Amino acid sequence: MTWTPWQQAWDQALYGHSGFYRQAAGPAAHFSTATQGVPQIGELLAGALLTLMDQEGLETFVDMGCGRGELLEQIHRLGPQVRCVGVDIVARPPLSKPIGWLQSPGGEQLPDELDSLADTLVFANEWLDVVPCQIAEMDQDGELCEVLVQAATGDERLGDPVSAASRRWCHEFWPVDHLGTGDRVEIGQRRDIAWDNLVSRVRSGLAIAVDYGHTIDSRPALGTLTGFRQGRQVLPVPDGSCDLTAHVAMDSLAHDEIVDQRGALRRLGVSGQIPPHDLARSSPLAYLRGLSTASAAAALMARGGLGDFLWAFSHAG
Repeated sequence: MTWTPWQQAWDQALYGHSGFYRQAAGPAAHFSTATQGVPQIGELLAGALLTLMDQEGLETFVDMGCGRGELLEQIHRLGPQVRCVGVDIVARPPLSKPIGWLQSPGGEQLPDELDSLADTLVFANEWLDVVPCQIAEMDQDGELCEVLVQAATGDERLGDPVSAASRRWCHEFWPVDHLGTGDRVEIGQRRDIAWDNLVSRVRSGLAIAVDYGHTIDSRPALGTLTGFRQGRQVLPVPDGSCDLTAHVAMDSLAHDEIVDQRGALRRLGVSGQIPPHDLARSSPLAYLRGLSTASAAAALMARGGLGDFLWAFSHAG
């Protein structure tokens, strides 16, 4: 029986030779994000991002960890003047011809060609939550130990105490003094490095990390590592059969500002306001379009759902 640190097993399960994200069906077959699934939601998000690009004077849109390019198509359709580039682990899917594509090694690794980005918005939507991180647990002696896993079954046991570097990260971002036996820490150091690397590729513009996350005043004592398969939440087993994800310690990322998705979208003109009923009589089609937009806005801004995403903004140049 082989016991492997969770971070290593997680990485292999998602990005290995036959890993979950290399499968033909793509992530949209197993879960929906704001950029996939209901087209009206993606369209509304794309419109908001184009508004942001106009405000910031940006000309290029890079979608980091973009799945099969669903959001890119919406951006291109609504803003054909914008240069669009997708980055993901798979080869370029069938997309509109002007949309560029860079194939990534996966995880936190970035393609070499993704560099010196000028006047660019880099949008990393649900990217960092699938950058594998170290999982640690407090043992009965009050020692923070790395969690090991058996890839085929998901069975776990505790390994050695975490390194000094991991303890330093916890001291700054996830204090363990109040943790009890069995409490967990998802050590985000590797994600911080991945984010720094991505932001460093932007010569001028803006990078935004969007994810389910938490800040230092709301760290989850039992952790958030979980799996998803065919639209259902499942136990996390790193055998390549399911997505594996854990929420992001957003305030450990280098950032200028963190706001929730509701606040970010309101700034960009997304309100979710239902059109006046009189419009149903004077212009039924316009009324139906307004209802569709309001429904999409409600989904993007819902409490307990997508609206709870946190946006970390980092300006460059």
